[in-house]
Amino acid sequence: MLAMDATGADAGRGGLTTADGKPLKQALATAQSRARRRALLLVLPLLAFIVITFVVPIGQLLFRSVYNDGFSANMPQISAWFRETEPGTEPDEAAYAALAADLAAAAEARSVGVVGTRVNYEMSGTRSLFTAAGRKAGDLKPPFREALLELNGTWGDPQLWGVMRSVSSAYSANFYLAALDLARDANGDIVRAPEGRRIYGMLFLRTLWLSALITGLCLILAYPVAHLLATLPLAKSNLLMILVLLPFWTSLLVRTTSWMVLLQEQGVVNNTMVALGLIGEDGRIQMMYNRTGTIIAMTHILLPFMILPLYSVMRPINPGYVRAARSLGATSWTAFRRVYLPQTLPGIGAGALLVFILAVGYYITPALVGGASGQLISNLIAYHMQDSLNWSLAAALAALLLAGVLILYWLYDRLIGIDKLKLG
Repeated sequence: MLAMDATGADAGRGGLTTADGKPLKQALATAQSRARRRALLLVLPLLAFIVITFVVPIGQLLFRSVYNDGFSANMPQISAWFRETEPGTEPDEAAYAALAADLAAAAEARSVGVVGTRVNYEMSGTRSLFTAAGRKAGDLKPPFREALLELNGTWGDPQLWGVMRSVSSAYSANFYLAALDLARDANGDIVRAPEGRRIYGMLFLRTLWLSALITGLCLILAYPVAHLLATLPLAKSNLLMILVLLPFWTSLLVRTTSWMVLLQEQGVVNNTMVALGLIGEDGRIQMMYNRTGTIIAMTHILLPFMILPLYSVMRPINPGYVRAARSLGATSWTAFRRVYLPQTLPGIGAGALLVFILAVGYYITPALVGGASGQLISNLIAYHMQDSLNWSLAAALAALLLAGVLILYWLYDRLIGIDKLKLG
């Protein structure tokens, strides 16, 4: 309740006050501050959940991609020698003595395998070199250079010393270089990786190409389905919508294994074509463990994610617009292209963005039905996380994939506008 004091000092200033005499401006500021605090308290649990389950893991991922102390933490003396000398310095007796002492200490602490693994990430075949030297490091006598070279001549390889110098720092961009099929030579210069090890660039391109193809197929299949759902009476539309939503109630693993049963050489599809005489018994089509299986299964799995945004945009469109265009002389194609299609662009953009992002990061389906030619970059990330245990390289690959998705999101915002995004 507001009161205007028509007399005294307040009247002279013409100020408004509340019923208890406080200035109106101050009372409004207090009320707004209280409302903001209340709103913050309401969203605080959700904010904490997002930070714990999303922001922190991504932060750890990005940190892991540039940090690996497997060598520097277990080989302090040789790491100190590298810091005190210039790159390209020929290792002297002091360097070999520091290396021998660190190998003996790492062997005693049972961490020489960690050291060898870290170096092996940069130069394959060196893990056994470190573990073998670690077992005999305690018995080495000066001069240490000759003693280590007697164990294995590889200890004199300049490339090995260049790799050890590069990994002597816990912070390194080498994992990003490896993820881009690049490497460092003995002098520390960035060069292309050997031809036999250039696999990540090819996998990134394959992932982007297959994701774009699957997105296009989903759009072609989903557009008429969404149009049918949008133009049917509501009762029939809701009944058909159940069929669209039904896959969400089925496990992804079950749907993928069902496609394995359908697509294999002795599967339902091939058996049906043989029974109909379309192909011979010896002409069965290979649709499993290749790109064909990946494309078919992922298109089916991701199709609902394209239908729903399109349906949400098509449903409110007034059918009278197209009828009006045709009554003015436009053909069916012209009415669709110039009247109906532009109104569905927000749904097309949202569905394409959603399907493409999901396809880029898909893992289970390509792993089960893709085979060697149908694997995506996500499968290699999983390999480094679970099998090779090269978590830093997996983190670098995942960070590059995340950067690509963010760039795509930014391009969508610049070209179409994120405010026009409609997902349902």
